[in-house]
Amino acid sequence: MPQRIYLDNAATSWPKPEPVYQAVDQYQRQVGAAAGRGVYGSAGDAQRIVSRCRRLVAGQLGVADPTRVVFTGGCTEALNLAIFGLILPGDHVVTTDAEHNAVLRPLAALRRDADVEVEYAPVDTFGRVDPAAIATLIRPNTRLVAVTAASNVTGAVNDVPAIGAACREAGAALLVDAAQSLGHAPVDVAAAGVGLLAAPGHKGLLGPLGVGMLYIAPELGNSLKPLHLGGTGSMSESEQVPDELPGRYEAGNLNVPAIAGLAAAMEAAAEADFANGAHAAAERLRSRLAELPAVTLHTPPSDAAPVVSLSVEGYDPHDVAGVLASAGIECRSGLHCAARIHGSLGPAAGGGTLRLSPGYSTTADEVDAAVETLAQLAAFC
Repeated sequence: MPQRIYLDNAATSWPKPEPVYQAVDQYQRQVGAAAGRGVYGSAGDAQRIVSRCRRLVAGQLGVADPTRVVFTGGCTEALNLAIFGLILPGDHVVTTDAEHNAVLRPLAALRRDADVEVEYAPVDTFGRVDPAAIATLIRPNTRLVAVTAASNVTGAVNDVPAIGAACREAGAALLVDAAQSLGHAPVDVAAAGVGLLAAPGHKGLLGPLGVGMLYIAPELGNSLKPLHLGGTGSMSESEQVPDELPGRYEAGNLNVPAIAGLAAAMEAAAEADFANGAHAAAERLRSRLAELPAVTLHTPPSDAAPVVSLSVEGYDPHDVAGVLASAGIECRSGLHCAARIHGSLGPAAGGGTLRLSPGYSTTADEVDAAVETLAQLAAFC
């Protein structure tokens, strides 16, 4: 069997830092209790794990009040909570052609079922949106502007502070999809004018699958309609969900094993430069692939998340991914759940792209093996 070379960290990070495995195992073997559901010792331990992780996430976002961070089952659930929780029938929403289906599909449902009007700002050939194009589309009845911080297809980074300034001036809330940016680039949500920020724990933050988060700015209060209704461990005498955050949006049991792993990952990242390792590997990929004449890069040469998206002349991206898989190189091909962006990337990306996304532990030899395999394939064009 060929050596496994994992280049699909934009889907989920692997391997995790060793403390992640240890934290999940320790919780499962030694704690095992639900958080916020008891006064006995292990229940308190579980609650302390959740509280510690919430503080770590808040610190990552530059947020002073950790209760503004709500845990969800993933980034998709966080985006659904933001979109369905905030938008009302008849509202106007601005988004972009670079968005993931976790944004596009909820908005399509609201457009169909709730008379919500959605407008899409165009993006350039790398998938970046011009903040001026966003500002032009904002109206007096625009309730929400939804943008990705970094494209999951190309890695292109958007100017979130400039978009946030336009939203502040117009009185519209800004929702940021930080699935490909959190953990790879610093963010200060208040300074950037972000009203809502959704992110997963299992990508750039290097935690396990099964936990995501939504930041809700203080000016939004508790105005979002909860996505789930049920037990919160508080106010059990009432049939109404509590008003206070985070419990208002955390009905049911939290995924404490994943939260324990996420806390361990963030603490480990504070002691090691994991983000730099992923960016260095991506830069090596970009520079070496740029030398292959049959390869078209769709990722900008700078200001990008550690994602390298490409097309090989004469080949379907799924076929290229199959060739790489036969050599033990694991990557992603196709539309990447973001179909609208591909019309802006040029004819070579019409059927999708091949996406290579290295991680903090990707070595130069692994990068070179992927490049050499692609070079051999491109030589037959």
